[in-house]
Amino acid sequence: MRVLGLMSGTSADGVDAALAQFKGRPDAPDWALLSTASVPYPAELKERLVHVAQGEAISASHLLEMSVAVTEMQAKAAQLCDPQRSASLVGCHGQTIWHAPPPPQNDRSDGVLRRGASWQMLQAPLLAHLVGHPVVHDFRAADLVLGGQGAPLVPMADAALMGRIDGWRGLLNLGGIANITLIPPKAGPDRQNPVLGWDCGPANTLMDLTMARLSEGREVCDQDGALAARGTVCEETLQRWLQEPYFLSSPPKSTGREVFGQEDLNRRLRQLGPHAPEDQLATLTAFSAAVVAQDLRRLTSTGQPLPVELLVAGGGCQNKTLMQQLRQRCLGVHVRPSSELDLPEQFREALVFALLAWWHQSGHPGNAPAITGASKATVLGHRVDPA
Repeated sequence: MRVLGLMSGTSADGVDAALAQFKGRPDAPDWALLSTASVPYPAELKERLVHVAQGEAISASHLLEMSVAVTEMQAKAAQLCDPQRSASLVGCHGQTIWHAPPPPQNDRSDGVLRRGASWQMLQAPLLAHLVGHPVVHDFRAADLVLGGQGAPLVPMADAALMGRIDGWRGLLNLGGIANITLIPPKAGPDRQNPVLGWDCGPANTLMDLTMARLSEGREVCDQDGALAARGTVCEETLQRWLQEPYFLSSPPKSTGREVFGQEDLNRRLRQLGPHAPEDQLATLTAFSAAVVAQDLRRLTSTGQPLPVELLVAGGGCQNKTLMQQLRQRCLGVHVRPSSELDLPEQFREALVFALLAWWHQSGHPGNAPAITGASKATVLGHRVDPA
């Protein structure tokens, strides 16, 4: 079955599309990536999405306008990726506007159940009409109503797509937020262990906001990590940040721009105030690597072995300084881009949502309680057919 996956992440850069062919067992499919495409959001739309995702007030009419604009960009990416409309199904993540998972250890000790919720902006019936195919969307809702975090959703798909090796295998996505997947080995005592995954913390969000601030809006990112490479990391401040509650909490956990956005950046920049801009950016870049390294070290303290390799995808792969920091801080782990295993760095998550849509069609669960904290595994997403 041919399925088109559409992904627009926390960085709000635009829409990535991946057309894939799936067949065989859902948990270990034969798959092929047939084509990819990417469409950037217009600058004004991106700016508005970022502001709303950081809690800026906006009128209902403007929200509706943004929702239609986001949907039209999703359709544009789909048409560019699959001009012949050969796909039978579309899986679309939508654009996250706000992510509010239940608090950790939601034990109801005070008698109050705090439900989680997450909003991925999309006009699904409009998208189905524009692309001419059924659309599966709203992938996080079912996990959230079962008490889960609703994120990350990529780990089970990662395991199905990439398979197992002789040791633990890690996959790290460096989008706006860094999320990690750990896949058990194919043999040995750990082979029965569950797939693991969680959101580590900020990847590109704080760095990109810093570059926009330093350049007065002329630059949206630190190209190749060039400015950070000229700076010196303020290690004392970085280590203090690593002691913040989110980074010390255990999975399941998920986060987003509503936590690591402009307000959070302003606080960190105040703490880095005496330092030069390149030192500030160097520290923020190292911070994004350090939260991943710390999570891996905490695993070893519980008896979990380090992954043999860490395959890295997402826009952060293009940041040479960030990749260098990962290699320096994740000692004992072979860090390399996922493209070395024919998994394109930019289109991994679009491929994942194509698979999740196929799983929806097949009735195969897409979440895992060990990852999200949901009470059970369940089929994810809702299907909308063209009018």
